[in-house]
Amino acid sequence: MSVRPSPLGILGGTFDPVHYGHLRPAVELLEQLHLGEMRLVPGRIPPHRPPPRVGPERRLAVLREAVRDLPGLRVDDRELHRDGPSFTVDTLRALRKEEGERPLCFALGSDAFLGLPKWHRWRELITFAHLVVMERPGHATSPGGEFGQWVATRRALRVTELRERPAGRILFVPVTQLDISATGVRRLLARGESARCLMPEPAWRLVAGRGWYGYPQV
Repeated sequence: MSVRPSPLGILGGTFDPVHYGHLRPAVELLEQLHLGEMRLVPGRIPPHRPPPRVGPERRLAVLREAVRDLPGLRVDDRELHRDGPSFTVDTLRALRKEEGERPLCFALGSDAFLGLPKWHRWRELITFAHLVVMERPGHATSPGGEFGQWVATRRALRVTELRERPAGRILFVPVTQLDISATGVRRLLARGESARCLMPEPAWRLVAGRGWYGYPQV
C-alpha cells in the first residue's frame, strides 16, 4: 500500500509587502497540519482588491528575503508569470497536475472564505484542494444559507482527514492573527518611519534600503 506524501500548503496574497501577520499563521499551519511545506504564492493581479502598490518583481524579492530563514516556507511565483487576473482555481489546477494524488491544502482567512461565492469558479476549488480556513481564536466562522449547507457537507473535524484524500474537505483552524496590515506597513514607510520588527529583518532591510514604499532608510 502506497503512502501519500505529506500535504502541501498553499497561501496566496499580494504580499504588498509581506509581514509577520502573513508569516505567523503560515508557520502555525505548517506545524498544526503537519505539512511537507507551505507555499506562499504572490498574485500578479488580484481579482477582488485594488492592484498592488509595487510591481511583482519587487514584491517577489521581498518575499524571498522574508522566508529565507524560515524552514518549510517556500515562494511559488507561478502567478506572476501568468497574464490576466490571478485566479486561484488556475493555480490549484496546475498544482494538482504537478503533485498527483498529494493532498493540497489551500489556506485563506475567514473573511475571504465567507466571500468565496464571489470568486471565479469557486466550486471547483475544492475539487483540487482541501480548504483550510484560518480563524481568530474564539471567533468561529458561521456561513449561512445555501453556502452554509454546502460547507456543512464537506466540513472536516480532524486534521487527519486532510491526509486521507487529495482534496474535498474544509477544515477550520484557529491561528494567531497579529494586528499588522500591509496598509499600515506602507504608511509607515511612506512617512519615512521604520517598519522594523513588523517583518523579518532581511525583508525590512531590502524595502527600507531601496525606498520601494517611500523614503530610503539608510
